Amino acid sequence: MIIGSAGPDIPQCSRAGCRADATHQVNWRNPKIHGIDRVKVWAACAEHVDFLAEFLRSRDFPVEVTELGVTVSAVGTEATS
Repeated sequence: MIIGSAGPDIPQCSRAGCRADATHQVNWRNPKIHGIDRVKVWAACAEHVDFLAEFLRSRDFPVEVTELGVTVSAVGTEATS
């Protein structure tokens, strides 16, 4: 059964096995390999936004959660080698 109605214009949640429409973005980066201006984005439904953000935070990745469609140009502080 497909929960969301995602089409080509509506992203689906990035949580494995979830097919719900995304309502948020989890903006993040890996500071060990990316500079401050490199932002990776996972789409998240309301049910999984906290799970995805905490998954990344537990690995010490800087994270900023926003509503879907918000552009984030940088996340966290400068990368260290």
